[in-house]
Amino acid sequence: MDRRPGLSVRLKLTLSYAGFVMLAGALLLAAVGVFLVRQGWLQTNEQGAWRVGPGISFIRGFTPVAAWLMLFLLVFGLLGGWILSGRMLAPLARITDATRTATTGSLSHRIRLPGRQDEFRELADAFDAMLARLEAHLAEQQRFAANASHELRTPLAISKSLLDLARTDPSQDTGEILDRLQVVNTRAIDLTEALLLLSRANRQSFTREHVDLSLVAEEAAETLLPLAEKHGVTLATDGDITPTIGSPALLLQLTTNLMHNAIVHNLPDRGGVWVSTGIRPTSVVLTVENTGEEVAPEQVPTLTEPFQRGTERVHTDHAGVGLGLAIVRSITRAHGGTLTLVPRPAGGLRVTVELPAAPRP
Repeated sequence: MDRRPGLSVRLKLTLSYAGFVMLAGALLLAAVGVFLVRQGWLQTNEQGAWRVGPGISFIRGFTPVAAWLMLFLLVFGLLGGWILSGRMLAPLARITDATRTATTGSLSHRIRLPGRQDEFRELADAFDAMLARLEAHLAEQQRFAANASHELRTPLAISKSLLDLARTDPSQDTGEILDRLQVVNTRAIDLTEALLLLSRANRQSFTREHVDLSLVAEEAAETLLPLAEKHGVTLATDGDITPTIGSPALLLQLTTNLMHNAIVHNLPDRGGVWVSTGIRPTSVVLTVENTGEEVAPEQVPTLTEPFQRGTERVHTDHAGVGLGLAIVRSITRAHGGTLTLVPRPAGGLRVTVELPAAPRP
């Protein structure tokens, strides 16, 4: 929330209490002066100058008045300070109430503290931003858990159906059932490994080392070259040395996922995939670009969501587990980078991963 600059809370309290002290001192001096004038201890001469005049004992007459005056100043200062500090600290009470509400599990509440910028408004805005991130993260985790449960339940249900069929119908071909069970179990294993990899990336539980993205891209290209030849897709790599800091295994998985998606989501028998690496002043860039059918711009943000296989956006005979780009996004975030997906005008996608460059020796 944009706010106009204002005085800090510390400065406000300092000015307020200093004002009360100055007011108390002025009242005390004024009372002393009035008392001295009335008792005749202060008089003016012919030139208008003040001089001490005769009168009763100063201590005996002024002490009761001073005591009552100090008592009044004490009550006045306590009451005024209580009221002013309560007004100034009222935003803190709203922040505390919002914190208690959040601890009950309700993350939709927002403070939205009005007024000009100060420490309390800055804290309230930061708290609102934290609640918004937590709410979005929780919603994403709940959606991910529901999707993962659904995806894992499907192969288990198929396996159960095949086993029931083999048990109730002995005439069924056992070899065919075993082949289908192997395919289903392989898919379940792939999905479980992908979920574990995604969880590992989200937790950032990995050792960081010096990595050259250009070598990682070459290794991934060599691994996926048979798959590209099977689909009739041309796979080309090019680029400069791109040093960064991260996990070699996770960055290899990131690059492999991008290339794998680019190959299987492509035009059959006449497609192409281009992989390039480059270095910028403070970052390194990995770009994977492929041909394919046109992708609507409004569909691009959904491609990195878990279990979005893209079967409606491109033609492919590869079902996958729907976590390829979701894993890429998580690995990129874990390495402090950014992921950008841009539809190509001629069809296909251009995916760019930008990571912090390794410090130069």
